Amino acid sequence: MTIRPASQSIMYDDKKEGQINGIAVFVFIILLLISASAAVWMGLDGVDVGWIIGEILLLNFVGLYILLAFKVAEQWEKSIVLRMGRYIGLKGPGPFWIIPIVDTIPAWIDHRVMVASFTAERTLTKDTVPVDVDAVLFWMVWDAEKAALEVENYRAAIAWAAQTALREIIGQMELADILVGRAKMDDELQRIIDERTTPWGITVQSVEIRDVIIPSGLEDAMSRQAQAERERQARVILGESEEQIAASFAKASQAYRNNPTALHLRAMNMLFEGLKERGAMVIVPSSAVDTMNLGGMMGMASMADKAEKMVSGDKDEAIPEE
Repeated sequence: MTIRPASQSIMYDDKKEGQINGIAVFVFIILLLISASAAVWMGLDGVDVGWIIGEILLLNFVGLYILLAFKVAEQWEKSIVLRMGRYIGLKGPGPFWIIPIVDTIPAWIDHRVMVASFTAERTLTKDTVPVDVDAVLFWMVWDAEKAALEVENYRAAIAWAAQTALREIIGQMELADILVGRAKMDDELQRIIDERTTPWGITVQSVEIRDVIIPSGLEDAMSRQAQAERERQARVILGESEEQIAASFAKASQAYRNNPTALHLRAMNMLFEGLKERGAMVIVPSSAVDTMNLGGMMGMASMADKAEKMVSGDKDEAIPEE
């Protein structure tokens, strides 16, 4: 199994460590300009050089102090302040002051919900199938003091905790359960990761499985298996339909067995339905003609049809032309 390094999945954000605030830089530059202007003015007025040097040093010291001591934390941030290496408290959000050189800010803790992706590659399931699983983790820091003091790099620790938990879950589940039971897998992952990160002041809000990749050969085999299963179900349904039709015919034969008249009527109805279509040809066995007297009936029907046509023709001739 290959696990992607934490540095590639969840990067530790230390960009603000040692960063100088823009407001402090602006004030420092203003004080430098003021000290330079005052030195020039005092020199033109013939002020003693010692006073000029003192004024420059004083303003520069005040500007340097503001530059190093004034800090601003964003609304979602808390800064960890250490004094001579000992923790003294959290600062922020908003502006705050520290003692330069004596106080240090080793970490700025972000309290927003963070999103991180992690992957377990070629991990064996319970039924020894190698799979690649991608997941997304939603977490946040609820105790900045613990996140800074209890673990060296809480972001990297979360990454490795999530990846090892995913590997454990995959090893305990079969492939079919992973493919159809993602919600259960998400809940179990959230529970395991949250238990590991709670002592660090971090809570896991949710874990979501993005994708499960299986070997291509196994994917083709599963596709063929699903197709064969559907064909089997189709044949079973067709057989059940034939069985129901046969049962209906058997029930109808019982009704016709003791009632020849009903059988004759049914046969005549079928013959009539076949002759309704213009140009249709129906082949009737000779035994059916003798049994149901179809010849006499068809002859009488033909004579009646001819008589009707003749009567219609006489009526047309009897109508005088205007």
